[in-house]
Amino acid sequence: MPTSYAIAIGSNRRGRHGAPAREVAAAIAALDPVHVSPILLTAPLGPSIRRFANAALLIESDETPAVLLARLKAIERDFGRRRGQRWGARVIDLDIVLWSGGTWRDSALTVPHVAFRARRFVLDCLVHIAPAWRDPVTGLSVRQLTYRAQAVDRRRPRP
Repeated sequence: MPTSYAIAIGSNRRGRHGAPAREVAAAIAALDPVHVSPILLTAPLGPSIRRFANAALLIESDETPAVLLARLKAIERDFGRRRGQRWGARVIDLDIVLWSGGTWRDSALTVPHVAFRARRFVLDCLVHIAPAWRDPVTGLSVRQLTYRAQAVDRRRPRP
C-alpha cells in the first residue's frame, strides 16, 4: 500500500532547465506529485547570496524512505547537482520532510527532516498543500508550525 511523502524542493542556480524556478518546475514534473504548492521566491540561508525558488509537493510511493532518498539523490545528480559548500548555490535540492509512516532514522536520513519546523521556506510552501499534516514528533500541524515560525520571525530585530 502506498504511503505519502512531503518533499521540499529548492534551487538558486541556473541549470539545464533554465532559471531556478524552471529547475523546480522540472523537478516537480520528474516526481509525479499528487499535490504541488506554489513556487515561492525566498531569501537564502548561510553564505549564498542568490535567492531561492522553493516549493513543496506530496507524492504517493511504495518505496521506503531510504529507497526514495536514493531516487531523489539520483534526480539531483541528473539535474547537475554537485556536493559542495553547505548552504551554497545549488541547481536542485530535494528533501524528504514528512512521511505518513511517522518517523524514520538511519545513518543517511532522518524523517521528519530535522530542521523543517524552523524553516519558513519549507513551511510556507507546505502549508498550501498539507496544513493539517501532523508532525509525528511534536504533534503539531503544519499550519501550527507555520504560525509559530512566523511569530519567531516577527520577534526578530530588523537590521
